[in-house]
Amino acid sequence: MKRQKERKKGKIWELKEVIRRDRPVFAVYVVLRLAVLTALMMSFLRGEYEHAALCTLVLILFLVPGFIQKNFGIELPSTLQIIILLFIFAAEILGELQCYFIQYPHWDTLLHTTSGFLFAAVGYSLVDLLNRNERFRFQLSPLYLALVAFCFSMTIGVLWEFFEFGMDRLFLLDMQKDTVVQSITSVMLDETNSNIPVTIAGITDVAVNGESLGFAGYLDIGLYDTMEHLFVNFLGALIFSLIGYFSAKRQEKNRVIDNLVPRLPKNREAEPEQGK
Repeated sequence: MKRQKERKKGKIWELKEVIRRDRPVFAVYVVLRLAVLTALMMSFLRGEYEHAALCTLVLILFLVPGFIQKNFGIELPSTLQIIILLFIFAAEILGELQCYFIQYPHWDTLLHTTSGFLFAAVGYSLVDLLNRNERFRFQLSPLYLALVAFCFSMTIGVLWEFFEFGMDRLFLLDMQKDTVVQSITSVMLDETNSNIPVTIAGITDVAVNGESLGFAGYLDIGLYDTMEHLFVNFLGALIFSLIGYFSAKRQEKNRVIDNLVPRLPKNREAEPEQGK
């Protein structure tokens, strides 16, 4: 047991060492970690153990960039690491604990746009890493490279919406936030059952089981939220894919690509196959 604990501590220390090598990343990591530790302590004092568990999860997620670099031999640009740390903090601590998702309606939209952009960068890097490694001799045209990046980001976005829907159905979490609308259109309102859409406009109040919901309109159940998230994910993925396409087509350096796309270490790029 002692050896196992020592090994775990050693691995965590090594991950922190990977982070510490880059001063800007380390500075952001320290500030955010202190903020999360403060929130963790306050949650315990208030008896909010679910919040404390969320803070613990955030501290673990902060180690993910270092874990990737150490175990997969991939270099993450400093800018990308900082964005990942800020994204985790903005989503979990500010969004969930500080209720920014409720207080600021566009907070979630901003995060989904950012995630669409970042996951397109990840998809781009998956192919780009193969393009730069002679062992695989795997080449894609700039158009297909951009298409892979776009599709990868959209796939992650769809899977995340599946996850939110599952959490709402199984644990009643309401991750897919509802929207108040003043009109609805549905074929279910057609008394003739002829598949004719019927519209009810100017809705000012809705009652459920004889009691008013207190909203100046009809309460949509998550559809608008999901479609908005997929659309902004689409925009983020499209923007990065276009940047990646023109960068690959012109074969010239691009600041966005250099700062956001993971790379192989320079001593491993274009490494020849063994035995040749």
